[in-house]
Amino acid sequence: MKTIKEISHSLKNEPGALSEVSDIMGANGINILALYFTAQGEEGRLQFICNDPDRAVKIMKSKGYDIDTREVIACVVPNHPGGLNAVLKPLKSAGINVDYIYSCLGTSDITVVILGVSSVSNACVILEGNWIRVMGDELYKL
Repeated sequence: MKTIKEISHSLKNEPGALSEVSDIMGANGINILALYFTAQGEEGRLQFICNDPDRAVKIMKSKGYDIDTREVIACVVPNHPGGLNAVLKPLKSAGINVDYIYSCLGTSDITVVILGVSSVSNACVILEGNWIRVMGDELYKL
């Protein structure tokens, strides 16, 4: 099963909080490939994919961040009107809920989305069975 590791943590919803994470990653040569941030009131939740997740977790923990990790799916989406449905409809038909979705920042000439789903292993089988390219460690090299 091809999956990637998503790093997440709580973050204050204040100016500079996201920049601090970016500074830490950049200073350590870690590239953020995709990110999702949402906030309600004074607190927010940052979820991101980077090119060296194990090292990023160690660094963030050493800086005092409370880190969680989760296996998620990265898959290539056809880049045309309605292309996202090539991913979403097979999951819908299989009864797999998409908890959240966000896209990668800059992945050359392909469109890659990150999926948080209710059943990662089942979703991988369904997507690959429907000719969707599911990415594993090769995403870290883009």
